Amino acid sequence: MTTMATTRTIPPLGGFSPAFLRLEFRRMLRNRRSVIFTLIMPSAFFLLFGTDGKYKTESAGHGNVTAYVMVSMAVYGAMIATTSGGAMVATERALGWSRQLRLTPLQPVAYVAVKVAVAMTMGLAAIVAVFIVGDLSGAELPFGRLLLCGVLGWLCTLVFAAFGLFMGYLLPSENVMQLLGPSLALLSFAGGLFVPLNQMSDVFADIAKFTPAYGVGVIARWPMEHDGNVALAVVNVLAWVAIFVGGAAWRMSKDTKRV
Repeated sequence: MTTMATTRTIPPLGGFSPAFLRLEFRRMLRNRRSVIFTLIMPSAFFLLFGTDGKYKTESAGHGNVTAYVMVSMAVYGAMIATTSGGAMVATERALGWSRQLRLTPLQPVAYVAVKVAVAMTMGLAAIVAVFIVGDLSGAELPFGRLLLCGVLGWLCTLVFAAFGLFMGYLLPSENVMQLLGPSLALLSFAGGLFVPLNQMSDVFADIAKFTPAYGVGVIARWPMEHDGNVALAVVNVLAWVAIFVGGAAWRMSKDTKRV
């Protein structure tokens, strides 16, 4: 008798491909609740809190207060989008899909990269939506600075794509978004995204510097107004990305090791 060894051919880039990316993006767009929270809720919050008449005439750095609120709400929208995109793995875990994928040549790194790419795409859509509403509602900020605010804010919300992945592997599917929604609002408030740090007490301002939303908010608003320590904000973002990516990788390995 002879034995034949079977080997799996690893696809290019570990399985990361435009086709897989399009499939995942379409799956996310079918979740209407996620789309509504991503594109409508942040814009509604901006209209509610950022369009007061005096805000349009009061300056804030290189723009007006309305623009300051617009940037903050755009970042908040991107946080929701990237977190919910990453947290979709919770549903796939519950359905057994993640284990099925582990039986294929698809590499875990490619799987995570696709999830992050889809989440970041939705985050970009959230920022663009809020910026369009802001431009139509009296936000004043030079286009170059506006563009830089959007790009920096979008890149920094990678923190929350990793956070969503981590929570998706950590929490059960039936509870993940119910817990993450209030958690994001609390983190945004604690990190100075909703209320400027100079309006907080010294104790809360110091605590804010250790929250994930602090670095994202400071860096996103930096082209408009220097309202925080940029060097500390960069360290904050890099540290939280490392923590959440490490946590997601750890939970993924634990979740699929029995396959």
